[in-house]
Amino acid sequence: MRLHPGMSSSLTSGQARRILDAGIAKAEEIGQPMNVAVVDDGGHLLAFVRMDGAIKASIDISTRKAVTSVLMEAPTADLTALAQPGAELYGLEQTAGGLVVFGGGIPLYRDGRLIGAVGVSAGSVEQDVTVASAAAAALDG
Repeated sequence: MRLHPGMSSSLTSGQARRILDAGIAKAEEIGQPMNVAVVDDGGHLLAFVRMDGAIKASIDISTRKAVTSVLMEAPTADLTALAQPGAELYGLEQTAGGLVVFGGGIPLYRDGRLIGAVGVSAGSVEQDVTVASAAAAALDG
Protein backbone atom coordinates (compact mmCIF):
# COMPACT_ATOMS: atom_id res chain seq x y z
CA MET A 1 0.00 0.00 0.00
CA ARG A 2 1.37 3.40 -0.96
CA LEU A 3 0.75 6.23 1.46
CA HIS A 4 -0.32 9.59 0.16
CA PRO A 5 2.80 11.86 0.15
CA GLY A 6 1.22 14.11 2.76
CA MET A 7 0.85 11.14 5.10
CA SER A 8 4.52 10.21 5.15
CA SER A 9 6.17 10.05 8.55
CA SER A 10 9.65 9.88 7.03
CA LEU A 11 12.04 12.54 5.89
CA THR A 12 11.16 14.16 2.56
CA SER A 13 13.63 14.91 -0.19
CA GLY A 14 12.95 18.63 0.26
CA GLN A 15 13.81 18.42 3.96
CA ALA A 16 16.91 16.40 3.12
CA ARG A 17 18.08 19.13 0.71
CA ARG A 18 17.46 21.82 3.34
CA ILE A 19 19.50 19.82 5.90
CA LEU A 20 22.27 19.31 3.33
CA ASP A 21 22.34 23.03 2.48
CA ALA A 22 22.57 23.97 6.16
CA GLY A 23 25.50 21.60 6.59
CA ILE A 24 27.26 23.07 3.57
CA ALA A 25 26.71 26.60 4.88
CA LYS A 26 28.19 25.75 8.29
CA ALA A 27 31.16 23.94 6.72
CA GLU A 28 31.85 26.99 4.56
CA GLU A 29 31.53 29.24 7.64
CA ILE A 30 34.17 27.29 9.55
CA GLY A 31 36.34 26.85 6.47
CA GLN A 32 36.34 23.04 6.43
CA PRO A 33 35.14 21.17 3.31
CA MET A 34 32.90 18.28 4.34
CA ASN A 35 31.06 15.24 3.12
CA VAL A 36 27.44 15.45 4.26
CA ALA A 37 24.96 12.57 4.01
CA VAL A 38 21.26 12.55 4.84
CA VAL A 39 19.41 9.23 5.20
CA ASP A 40 15.80 8.29 5.84
CA ASP A 41 14.46 6.25 8.76
CA GLY A 42 15.62 3.04 7.08
CA GLY A 43 19.16 4.32 6.61
CA HIS A 44 18.72 4.83 2.85
CA LEU A 45 20.57 7.75 1.29
CA LEU A 46 18.36 10.73 0.40
CA ALA A 47 20.95 13.44 -0.21
CA PHE A 48 24.72 13.69 -0.29
CA VAL A 49 27.43 16.20 -1.13
CA ARG A 50 31.20 16.01 -1.21
CA MET A 51 32.35 19.58 -1.02
CA ASP A 52 35.38 20.56 -3.10
CA GLY A 53 38.46 19.57 -1.11
CA ALA A 54 36.73 17.13 1.26
CA ILE A 55 38.72 13.92 1.65
CA LYS A 56 37.44 10.91 -0.26
CA ALA A 57 37.72 8.49 2.68
CA SER A 58 35.02 10.49 4.43
CA ILE A 59 32.43 9.81 1.74
CA ASP A 60 31.77 6.38 3.25
CA ILE A 61 32.34 7.58 6.82
CA SER A 62 29.71 10.34 6.58
CA THR A 63 27.13 7.93 5.20
CA ARG A 64 27.94 5.31 7.85
CA LYS A 65 27.63 7.94 10.60
CA ALA A 66 24.11 8.74 9.39
CA VAL A 67 23.19 5.04 9.15
CA THR A 68 24.68 4.36 12.60
CA SER A 69 22.55 7.17 14.07
CA VAL A 70 19.41 5.60 12.59
CA LEU A 71 20.26 2.05 13.67
CA MET A 72 21.26 3.05 17.19
CA GLU A 73 18.74 5.92 17.48
CA ALA A 74 21.52 8.03 18.99
CA PRO A 75 24.15 10.58 18.03
CA THR A 76 27.35 8.78 17.13
CA ALA A 77 29.23 10.95 19.66
CA ASP A 78 27.19 9.26 22.41
CA LEU A 79 28.59 5.86 21.36
CA THR A 80 32.29 6.68 21.67
CA ALA A 81 32.72 5.95 25.37
CA LEU A 82 30.42 2.91 25.18
CA ALA A 83 32.52 1.29 22.43
CA GLN A 84 35.95 1.55 24.09
CA PRO A 85 37.80 -1.61 25.19
CA GLY A 86 36.15 -2.99 28.30
CA ALA A 87 33.00 -0.90 27.85
CA GLU A 88 29.51 -2.29 27.42
CA LEU A 89 29.37 -1.94 23.61
CA TYR A 90 33.00 -2.74 22.79
CA GLY A 91 33.13 -4.07 19.22
CA LEU A 92 29.93 -2.29 18.16
CA GLU A 93 31.64 -0.76 15.14
CA GLN A 94 32.18 -4.27 13.73
CA THR A 95 28.43 -4.97 13.51
CA ALA A 96 25.79 -4.18 10.87
CA GLY A 97 28.35 -3.90 8.08
CA GLY A 98 30.47 -1.36 9.94
CA LEU A 99 29.10 1.25 12.28
CA VAL A 100 30.86 4.50 13.22
CA VAL A 101 31.26 5.26 16.92
CA PHE A 102 32.67 8.78 16.93
CA GLY A 103 30.95 12.14 16.53
CA GLY A 104 29.35 13.49 13.40
CA GLY A 105 26.12 11.49 13.08
CA ILE A 106 22.86 12.89 14.45
CA PRO A 107 19.41 11.28 14.33
CA LEU A 108 16.47 13.39 13.19
CA TYR A 109 13.13 13.24 15.00
CA ARG A 110 9.67 14.62 14.30
CA ASP A 111 7.07 14.46 17.06
CA GLY A 112 9.30 12.03 18.96
CA ARG A 113 9.57 9.64 16.01
CA LEU A 114 12.86 8.86 14.23
CA ILE A 115 12.61 10.03 10.60
CA GLY A 116 16.23 9.94 9.45
CA ALA A 117 19.74 11.14 10.25
CA VAL A 118 22.58 13.31 9.05
CA GLY A 119 26.22 12.26 8.95
CA VAL A 120 29.21 14.55 8.44
CA SER A 121 32.88 13.72 7.98
CA ALA A 122 36.15 15.25 6.75
CA GLY A 123 37.15 17.57 9.60
CA SER A 124 38.06 16.98 13.19
CA VAL A 125 35.41 15.21 15.24
CA GLU A 126 34.51 18.56 16.81
CA GLN A 127 34.09 20.14 13.36
CA ASP A 128 32.04 17.18 12.15
CA VAL A 129 29.70 17.51 15.16
CA THR A 130 29.42 21.28 14.66
CA VAL A 131 28.40 20.89 11.01
CA ALA A 132 26.08 17.94 11.72
CA SER A 133 24.38 19.90 14.50
CA ALA A 134 23.79 22.88 12.22
CA ALA A 135 22.46 20.58 9.51
CA ALA A 136 20.11 18.77 11.91
CA ALA A 137 18.78 22.09 13.22
CA ALA A 138 17.52 22.87 9.70
CA LEU A 139 14.96 20.04 9.82
CA ASP A 140 12.17 22.31 10.94
CA GLY A 141 13.69 25.56 9.73
